[in-house]
Amino acid sequence: MAKELIELYARRKKTKGIAFDPDDDMCREFADAFEYEETDGQLTAIADIRRDMEAPWPMDRLLCGDVGYGKTEVALRAAFKAVMSGKQVAVLVPTTILAYQHFQTFLSRMRAFPVRVDMVSRFRKPSEQAASVRRVARGDTDIIIGTHRLISKDVTFKDLGLIIIDEEQRFGVAQKEKLKQLAIGADVLTLTATPIPRTLNMAMGGIVDMSVLEDAPGLRSPVQTYVMEYDEAMIHEAIRRELRRGGQVFYLYNKVEGIYRVADRIQAAIPDARIAVAHGKMERDAIEEVWDALIRGEVDILVCTTIIETGVDIPNANTLIIENAENYGLAQLHQIRGRVGRSSTRAFAYFTYRRGKTLTEIAEKRLEAIREYAEFGAGFRIALRDLEIRGAGNLLGAEQHGHLDAVGYDLYMKLLEEAVVEEKGGEVKKALPECAVDVRCDAFLSKSYIPSAPQRMDMYKRIARVENKADYEDMLDELCDRFGDPDTAALNLCRVAMIRALGRQAGIGKVEERDGTVRLYPNDIDGTALHRLGEVYRDLGVRANFGQTPSITMKTKKNMRSLEFIIELLETYNRLLGAKT
Repeated sequence: MAKELIELYARRKKTKGIAFDPDDDMCREFADAFEYEETDGQLTAIADIRRDMEAPWPMDRLLCGDVGYGKTEVALRAAFKAVMSGKQVAVLVPTTILAYQHFQTFLSRMRAFPVRVDMVSRFRKPSEQAASVRRVARGDTDIIIGTHRLISKDVTFKDLGLIIIDEEQRFGVAQKEKLKQLAIGADVLTLTATPIPRTLNMAMGGIVDMSVLEDAPGLRSPVQTYVMEYDEAMIHEAIRRELRRGGQVFYLYNKVEGIYRVADRIQAAIPDARIAVAHGKMERDAIEEVWDALIRGEVDILVCTTIIETGVDIPNANTLIIENAENYGLAQLHQIRGRVGRSSTRAFAYFTYRRGKTLTEIAEKRLEAIREYAEFGAGFRIALRDLEIRGAGNLLGAEQHGHLDAVGYDLYMKLLEEAVVEEKGGEVKKALPECAVDVRCDAFLSKSYIPSAPQRMDMYKRIARVENKADYEDMLDELCDRFGDPDTAALNLCRVAMIRALGRQAGIGKVEERDGTVRLYPNDIDGTALHRLGEVYRDLGVRANFGQTPSITMKTKKNMRSLEFIIELLETYNRLLGAKT
């Protein structure tokens, strides 16, 4: 799959895309029909996507916004713009319930406009799905919403211009890339509240563009979150409290085999409650019937599996209870929690684990994180925490998580650039070897220094691209101009980037600093340069090891910070080697 992904992204990178028409009066009329006032984040994301769509190359943008932050409206604007330019839109969603809800939303928003919307999912009979597929192929359908059925071999488009992937963390790499292959030149918009580590890694590495919705919706409060051992008396009291105030309850038990016993147990404890069960193995008509009853308020407690994880919007449901929460992923827990608290009513979520059970280290970290990040806008921070817990993911394979040591940004970008050059028939330039930097210091961009998450990510990417002294000084100047004088951690981050660049130029594989001692690991020690280095730093005890792992060791200067001294040392060493710094 690695080779196929490289070729796909290389083709997308060099392929001429669709330059969609600028917004016309009908696009502006569609925007004005939105019944709420857009948040600043929505307006920024809409402008970013509009700019990408009007550019003559394929868009690849990730829209990250917490549950209820208005991602769907941003996607609606993009879809409408594509249709007004005469192109078709494919909306890929992970579940039949979300497909059904999106279908209703798209129909409702576009009813007054000449847009034909259709759906393929398990909620439709096979004959209805076949008819929908034929209409898409003929070009009679403008927007098609569907589950995995959309990536079946028999689904073809007459003129596909935009692909929208909702809740991308629920799809595998192969599934998402297969849809992109349907139209190499089509624009792609991916929506998520908590991107999987691999996707977040790609966004932070500059492989895809990213927009973040950070503005909290009005009149809503964060979900009150409890992580606890399962206590039947406390859980039953929480359910009764919700029912007393006229609300509804989601009770999540993710095993179909025992789900009806759980429903019976709750019914015995709370006999007056109207209880229904929903899971993925139910017949299409049965799920639809339960869902309609829930929406009409005829169900007090829905005992269900993770079928409710994505897209469920029941404003009157404001208590959530999860059994065996330690078995879920961090992003999944946050998504499920987003099913409650979607109105001005205070919502409660109880993440429970079996009494007396010893949790694994990763399970403890996940539950600790879900309790810590309970406020609005926590989805992106949860994704970053998930990146930390699970690793960055194999960008060139199917794994959604893994370790950055396996394949990181730099290797991916090098392979991608080489693939593009090779496809064009050019000669691939030999890249400088990487230089690892191992120093004991804080080196990061703090939230207090750069409050905006997208701006922090952008600066991380740009600092990582520092290649010489001019780049380093320009970066420091820009930080000062935009955000004020850098704090120590930000300065250190820039210095580390400069050390990496100088180390690459000098052919050094690793730079290490411990307790006032610097050790360089050159790929090959130049005897003449080493001798001259000893003369320059006569008082610092320059020593060399010519063994299996060659190294140069010396003390740091007492009157200089260690990172500043390492920069000076590498500049000197490059100069002695005859390298340009």
